[in-house]
Amino acid sequence: MVTTLLVIVIILAVAFDYINGFHDAANSIATIVSTKVLSPFQAVLWAAAFNFAAYFYFTDHKVANTIAKTVLEQYITLEVIFAGLMAAIGWNLFTWYYGVPSSSSHTLIGGFAGAGMSHAFILGDNVLGAINLKATLQIISFIALAPLIGMFIAVVVTLLIINISKRAKPSVAEWWFRKLQLVSSAALSFAHGGNDAQKVMGIIFVAMVAGGYLQSDAPMPEWIPLTCYSAIALGTMSGGWKIVKTMGTKITKVNALEGVGAETAAAVTLGITEHFGIPVSTTHTITGSIIGVGVVKRVSAVRWGVTISLLWAWVLTIPVSAILAGITYTIIHYLF
Repeated sequence: MVTTLLVIVIILAVAFDYINGFHDAANSIATIVSTKVLSPFQAVLWAAAFNFAAYFYFTDHKVANTIAKTVLEQYITLEVIFAGLMAAIGWNLFTWYYGVPSSSSHTLIGGFAGAGMSHAFILGDNVLGAINLKATLQIISFIALAPLIGMFIAVVVTLLIINISKRAKPSVAEWWFRKLQLVSSAALSFAHGGNDAQKVMGIIFVAMVAGGYLQSDAPMPEWIPLTCYSAIALGTMSGGWKIVKTMGTKITKVNALEGVGAETAAAVTLGITEHFGIPVSTTHTITGSIIGVGVVKRVSAVRWGVTISLLWAWVLTIPVSAILAGITYTIIHYLF
């Protein structure tokens, strides 16, 4: 018989996936909306469709496996997962309310790790011994590496596009770039779905293991990826308009050509990291890509003040989520 707590944890995980969708909708649609290639409503439908389409392609679940191994198995309980999810949902809603494009991926990882370390502390064990340091440090390193890779690829792609199309008539080039932006936006949404849905898949899988309903070496039950891809697609359809404004206009003004460059760069970066099973932030990646296309115009085209504010949110996400989860777990432990 499935325990009540396991049901609650799975519901919370799916809710987080839904929130991840509307929180991160801006990643997929900000540039295509700011260039007016699609209306906001059309854009979220477009992005949601390709979020879900990733279900049929990403079947190796490498990112899900990495997330599942962030906390060592002996320190994973349903209470730990519950506390991690509560902290992650809280931080996501807080940053969404203030229009800050923080990482849903990192808040989930931070929450999971923080609750696991709190559990180890209560048991009298070494708190750092509760987490997989290699996997955690790899994830933390990509806070810096993902946007830098996205920025570099964006610069290269944008320069290539400019040189290839420099003799084209401006009106003809604009027509083509607006069409190509549909393709690049779809590619980004596809990669976003494949990367982010897997993170929640990993959490639900370890919850099933902690609840005694799966072995840790068991294959992923098919209902888990189907549920997660559906939830993130539905969340994307809800949109996150405050963050769209930040991503689409506040960092730098983006035209259709630059939108193609930024979205292509972000999609390529996410594809590479997914191939190696590295859970990176879609938010960080597309932000770095947008900065990259802005730098191609001129360094002053990027509003660095806004960018520095975003960096603070990125740096704080994992530790704040970990602290919130640790406090939540401690309260649960002593009250129940």
